[in-house]
Amino acid sequence: MAVVREFTLPDLGEGLTEATIVQWMVEIGEVVSVDQPVVEVETAKAMVEVPCPYGGVVTARFGDEGTDLPVGAPLITVAVGASSSVAEPADLSPDAAPEAAPAAEETVPAESGEGSGNVLVGYGTSAAAARRRRVRPGGATRSGSTADGSAAARPETAAPEEPRDPEESDASRTVAVISPLVRRMAREHGLDLATLRGTGRHGLILRTDVERAVRERQAPAVTAPAGPVVADAGRARAEGERIPLRGMRGAAAEKFSRSRREIPDATCWVDADATELLAARRAMNAPGAPKVSLLALLARICTAALARFPELNATIDTETQEIVRLPEVHLGFAAQTDRGLVVPVVRDAHTRTVEGLSAEIARLTESARSGGLSLADLTRGTFTLNNYGVFGVDGSTPIINHPEAAMLGVGRISPKPWVHDGELAVRQVVQLSFTFDHRVCDGGTSGGFLRYVADCVEQPAVLLRGL
Repeated sequence: MAVVREFTLPDLGEGLTEATIVQWMVEIGEVVSVDQPVVEVETAKAMVEVPCPYGGVVTARFGDEGTDLPVGAPLITVAVGASSSVAEPADLSPDAAPEAAPAAEETVPAESGEGSGNVLVGYGTSAAAARRRRVRPGGATRSGSTADGSAAARPETAAPEEPRDPEESDASRTVAVISPLVRRMAREHGLDLATLRGTGRHGLILRTDVERAVRERQAPAVTAPAGPVVADAGRARAEGERIPLRGMRGAAAEKFSRSRREIPDATCWVDADATELLAARRAMNAPGAPKVSLLALLARICTAALARFPELNATIDTETQEIVRLPEVHLGFAAQTDRGLVVPVVRDAHTRTVEGLSAEIARLTESARSGGLSLADLTRGTFTLNNYGVFGVDGSTPIINHPEAAMLGVGRISPKPWVHDGELAVRQVVQLSFTFDHRVCDGGTSGGFLRYVADCVEQPAVLLRGL
């Protein structure tokens, strides 16, 4: 006899609490195997194909494409042990289950011998313990599945309940909140989560709800305007195109804002003659040799500069008020995609050659454009290289990629009049800008770093000193 197993949205790592359904990869009645991808979701970090840890027949799907689901909400139900030749087995209907008392519980043991690996953070069936699912009157399970295979996620399964204070009355409203960050923010500002109305799915309280409540409490009282003015304000609010800040774009917006709030950044810049660097690249790209990109050369210069100024490959631990200098250089580089700005990370960039850096940057860039970057490709960077010269601009004051301590910006390389060997000449000139966290170093360190980078750009042979 088949056993219906419910698969919920797993923890996708890096503190992510929700994801948006982009595309379903299976249909109701379809047979799936263990660890087969069943849905593609978009998180604040990347597009992810979510594999199901159970094998069997899909009996229900939860959520349409474009729906936001919190971690722990049901994704699909699978009839484990059902015959693959039957699309919708009659005995899989909840109505066909034996009659049960209103609070009856059915224990579903974990299968032995057909376990899933720990494909994503926090789940895998190879060593799963027995799980209980609630059977309600009329045969409906906790997930709300119906006899025809359709389902709608119930509020109590979409978000865990807030533990109730024993002193609270039974009439107190259940608090729908998942993120530990949301709880901490509310606690720090003295907010009672039970008094907030969540704007997330099924009333889930989001970080924006807490921030709005804090602003409203701090704002001075304002006398309500007259009726006609309110009507005009309502019409003004309705005008214009509205684009939700969610997914990767929303995560980038939050990171930019946090960087500006927390990091006392400063920027210095210098013009450099890149004529010799371009000549060195042409020599490297001789016929038959692996191609080396200009960004890879700049990346190699960055790793050499960070070896001389390791205090810039760091982060700030705000809880302990300590500077943490990091031993490895995981170099991020900014890449523009159709879904917004992303920063892929080259792992252990300090151990790679120029050719190795060029190959890895090319791979990550292609994955970024196709939406195939994994969470590991987008996280735990220690320093960022931003080549905004591809947009045809000379200079910029970039925002530090929080929680890193610095970022090097590179403008376009263009012919300009330049004094070379005591004479005026037309040279290929680039502007380099360096933004740094003033808590980790002073102007002497940042200036020394930028000057070393500029020297390597102007005279690539300077790099040979460190080899």
